[in-house]
Amino acid sequence: MSVSIEHAQEVLRPPETGLAYLRHDRAGELTLEGGSLTLEGGRIAAFAVDQAADVRIDARGCAVLPGLVDCHTHLPFAGWRADEYELKVTGVPYEEIARRGGGIAASARALAGASDDEVVAQARGLAAEMLAHGTTTLETKSGYGLSVDGELRALALAARLAGEVPQATRSTALLAHAVPDRYTADTWMDEVEGMMGEVAAGPASALDIYVETVAFTNEHLTRMGRLARGHGLALRAHVEQFGTHRSVPVALEAGARSVDHLACLHPDDIAPLAASECAAVLLPGAEFLGAERTAPGRALADAGAICVLGTDANPGTSPVVSLPAIVGLAVRRYGWSVREALLACTLNAAWVLGLSAEAGSLEAGKRADVIVLDGPAAHVPYRFAHNPVWAVIVAGELAWVRPGSEDRVHR
Repeated sequence: MSVSIEHAQEVLRPPETGLAYLRHDRAGELTLEGGSLTLEGGRIAAFAVDQAADVRIDARGCAVLPGLVDCHTHLPFAGWRADEYELKVTGVPYEEIARRGGGIAASARALAGASDDEVVAQARGLAAEMLAHGTTTLETKSGYGLSVDGELRALALAARLAGEVPQATRSTALLAHAVPDRYTADTWMDEVEGMMGEVAAGPASALDIYVETVAFTNEHLTRMGRLARGHGLALRAHVEQFGTHRSVPVALEAGARSVDHLACLHPDDIAPLAASECAAVLLPGAEFLGAERTAPGRALADAGAICVLGTDANPGTSPVVSLPAIVGLAVRRYGWSVREALLACTLNAAWVLGLSAEAGSLEAGKRADVIVLDGPAAHVPYRFAHNPVWAVIVAGELAWVRPGSEDRVHR
């Protein structure tokens, strides 16, 4: 199929071709100029109109962006935890909820009690909602298995989900999410090491670990880094969410691809993180809904970090699947420009997943993942909670059109 997207008011493009990422002090170099583009054979072919295309899209008055990349989700999972949200908003800390058997343990029980079909069906529905909000690439995670068999099952369910959704997916093995019953953190890490052969032979491209008072320590982060290097996997880490543990220097030493959350990032760790190729993945949905501290997004951007946004879509701390909503939160809470926020969920998010050669920017030869908005890019954060997406193209195929907008698509 060939697609011609014509006469857009704005087309978001990088300042040069072939960038794996763009540091945030250069976000202002992204161009937002009018234009058209043609997609052919699942790839971006040219920045011009093709009057002979199979599908022609009238994009007058619209912004055309690369498909959004959600590099931090916890799909697939089972059920929800709305009861915990009420506890949190009435003053019960997350750590206390976890100690009462809530939090990750509650989601582990829900996953264990659900059939494979039920888990995948829920995740498929959430992926469809993500698609309608412009997400064309997403990460999946294990982490709610809390046993060897449970974690391997979660990774298998993520692989099944990948074959049932239109988006591209990337699998992360969050093998150290919480300490399972009857284990210490050390003995569970022994089990993690024992399952690495099966994990590395599967679809996972990264290992992940949660460092927090109710989870794992910096010593376990170092150990996970050794496992990642030994098995050819990227290392990612949930760090500095509820407390300052100085995990970022440890993650950098271990060669992490990203450090995620960072609400309690120590000021002394901003410059080393910004100087590295380790991405700072900020999750304002979790910060807002959990009344957490606000990550130093402005300082990280000014320092030239590789800044990234994700939904953190999960049943407990961030039951959010809309990246446009996350963009709105980031602009308001971090004091970012719209270019900074869009960079953080396109090219730089693709970098975290190892996909920036294929996704995250509009460049000739890249996979044709494209979204068309119903107005200029500046309206994404400004019209908060409005879904600005009216057309989504995944790998050159028209995957979603907002009901009522079909008259702008000509076949």
